[in-house]
Amino acid sequence: LQKNGISNGTLYKKTFIEHFEQAPMYVAVLTFLGFGVGTVFGYLRDFMRAWGLEKRNIATEREQQKDFVPLYQDFENFYTRNLYMRIRDNWNRPICSVPGPQFDLMERVTDDYNWTFRFTGRIIKNVINMGSYNYLGFAETDVNALKTVTTELQKYGTGICSTRQEMGTLDKHVELENLVAKFLGVEDAMVFGMGFATNSMNIPALVGKGCLILSDELNHTSLVLGARLSGATIRIFKHNNMQSLETLLRDAIIYGQPRSHRAWRKIIILVEGIYSMEGSIVRLPEIVSLKKKYKAYLYLDEAHSIGAVGATGRGVVEYFGMSPDDVDVLMGTFTKSFGAAGGYIAGKKELVDFLRTHSHSAVYATSMCPPVAEQIIRAMKCLMGLDGTTQGLQRVRQLGKNTRYFRRRLHEMGFIIYGNDDSPVVPLLLYMPGKIGAFARRMLQKNIGVVVVGFPATPITESRARFCVSAAHTREMLDTVLNALDELGDFLQLKYSRYSKSSHPELYEESRLELED
Repeated sequence: LQKNGISNGTLYKKTFIEHFEQAPMYVAVLTFLGFGVGTVFGYLRDFMRAWGLEKRNIATEREQQKDFVPLYQDFENFYTRNLYMRIRDNWNRPICSVPGPQFDLMERVTDDYNWTFRFTGRIIKNVINMGSYNYLGFAETDVNALKTVTTELQKYGTGICSTRQEMGTLDKHVELENLVAKFLGVEDAMVFGMGFATNSMNIPALVGKGCLILSDELNHTSLVLGARLSGATIRIFKHNNMQSLETLLRDAIIYGQPRSHRAWRKIIILVEGIYSMEGSIVRLPEIVSLKKKYKAYLYLDEAHSIGAVGATGRGVVEYFGMSPDDVDVLMGTFTKSFGAAGGYIAGKKELVDFLRTHSHSAVYATSMCPPVAEQIIRAMKCLMGLDGTTQGLQRVRQLGKNTRYFRRRLHEMGFIIYGNDDSPVVPLLLYMPGKIGAFARRMLQKNIGVVVVGFPATPITESRARFCVSAAHTREMLDTVLNALDELGDFLQLKYSRYSKSSHPELYEESRLELED
């Protein structure tokens, strides 16, 4: 089935299309069979290692500690040593250049089936980069573009050596926070030196015992960790499924807390703007409508969507034509579209003032270094047109063109790809474990760098290659990648789609929701 649009009155101002085509049955059977064969051979190799017939490379307990509590759980590492190790050469490849639309790669080889690597001294030049989150192309080394960053480096140095609450707040941080608030159209913002910690260290400051967190099942690990550290009760709703979310909200209001049935102190919904493994976009209008209906709070993680979607790169709030006031906590990172590091939380002044006092990251973490802050300011001013050019707007538009072109061509070739038509994150389904390594290795032979992902980062039957489209990619680069994919798709038999366009499994099994505007 194809989901071509969303109903529910006038919540959506334009058609909202996402694709999640189910694989043919034979693909699922062969995928499980592949894991089954790998598991059988894994047990066989473990047997051979136990009897000294094969060298044991993985860490083991010392004989003197055999009566202690085991430090290395043998079975828990079964997948790592017997399946992951066979294709380990496809990850952690060291590059030696800026991760722009192309990069240089240090060649390495293995003599013991990926247990160890050695460098050959050869540099693989001009590999097309289809894996970095460099959505707007701000990861660059152009001297003129980085002139202000160089100036700040000479003025402030590289580090702060203090936290924000002590001596780590500089005029650069204040300038950046004011600019972020202006960019997002909110009252205030606070920046942090690490994107992951922006979630994991600030969610515990916002909720705690007696609060309820409703989290999308595909939320990023930083959101999951922050929720767990908070001590709040966590309940999971199906990915982007409004029936599932409303059921949890309704039950939370009706039944309250377990045992006591007292009302929850807070109910907060945690979602992402673009989901980095699925390429899907949050159904923000419906979630905002449910949030208002049940008087809950909304925490929106725009790590992958800020800069990448919206007419001027202001994320999913702008993409859906909504007001920033509809979202209680706006979170995002500078590690992707802005080519820098760190993250922000923005919203009402009361919220930001509270975090300045109570955030674990503000109290204990080192402040963002000044050159990084200047890089973010440079990129954000470019997006806002404050540098006197339209280059930022051109980058946003180019990213949209590249994304739609790349996705359309993959659909036409017959690949199963996931996500929204406007999402620059493009997962291409590989399914079978044996094809993960073969795909990445053969793409590298064609001078194309890709990211392949498997279990446990994805469901065991949904291994995939994840492409990240950039505004810095030229049409020639994309065509080179697409031609290679077309050839490799035939060679590895990866063109599983049964439709000219992929389809989306029906999320709305029940009667249509009646949501408030």
